[in-house]
Amino acid sequence: MGKLNYLFQRALRMDYRAMLGKVRAIHRKTGRSRLSILRDMKDCAVKYGAGYMDYDLFEMYNLTDQQRDTYLTRGRNNALVARYNSSAHMDELGDKIRFNTRFAPFLHREWVPVTGDNRQQVLDFLARHDVFLAKPARGSCGWGIEKLHTADFPSLDVLYDRLVQRAPLLELEQLLHQHPAVAAIYPGSINTVRMVTIRGQSGRVYLVTAMFRIGNGKFVDNFNSGGMVAPMDPETGTVTDRALDKQKNLYQNHPATGSPIQGFRFPDWDRARALVEQAAQVVPQVGYVGWDVCFTPEGPCLVEGNQFPGHDIYQLPVHTPDKIGIMPRFRAIEAQEAALGG
Repeated sequence: MGKLNYLFQRALRMDYRAMLGKVRAIHRKTGRSRLSILRDMKDCAVKYGAGYMDYDLFEMYNLTDQQRDTYLTRGRNNALVARYNSSAHMDELGDKIRFNTRFAPFLHREWVPVTGDNRQQVLDFLARHDVFLAKPARGSCGWGIEKLHTADFPSLDVLYDRLVQRAPLLELEQLLHQHPAVAAIYPGSINTVRMVTIRGQSGRVYLVTAMFRIGNGKFVDNFNSGGMVAPMDPETGTVTDRALDKQKNLYQNHPATGSPIQGFRFPDWDRARALVEQAAQVVPQVGYVGWDVCFTPEGPCLVEGNQFPGHDIYQLPVHTPDKIGIMPRFRAIEAQEAALGG
């Protein structure tokens, strides 16, 4: 019933104009008839939980049924979220103020909420940090984040008045300083690694995948805000392929610095793995998380945790030449949990 309800809800909310636009684009690319593409889209939705965006993004029209079944689609990802993440505890990660409070030992930076009734606390923070980030307490993809300089305002009081207009949905954070080896690739943003974990019923934490997220022209590294992504070997912390941006441009070296991306190995990778394994135990009711980890000269720290880890950036066609997605990794975890009695 859950799968049928999901498909029904998706059908009600679907942007049919956008879907037909994808059909036309695939028709021009492949020469297949529009009707056959529509039928195939429908089959992929029913069998694999793939919407038309998944069908296009993962180029499912070029995959066999066996290959399609290896992809983590939107429907399957939603099912994992529903299975592992209790809706009653989702805000422990979804609200940045609650997240920073709960995960304070893993942050390694100062922060302060802007509530409208803690003026002196905010002013004290501003006096200590002439450059800082202002983040919406809720949001994703780097949207709404500002990098502010106190020198750009006549006084701290004026700056406070501007900030408090966005309260109580705002928090301020001290800027992180990333490891020189990571900054050499692109110093204009904090370049994080998305590390996806599953906490099984046994209590064991599994690192499913890792992706390097790199800024390009902006101070955020999010793929949907102008950044790029490159796959990694989660065992060694090594970047295994070129970086890709949303316009499907590939980069073996960063276009701004010329620094190599493919082959880069992260410092302190074992510490980063230990960090997310420990963080995954803090709110065990949210067991499927995408952690954004920053690598600093003092070691890795958490930037945020995503209770909806996403599914698209981990299996892009250019990064999956064998046409195998990441579902086998989840199935392997399920098998290990079954063996443990979890």
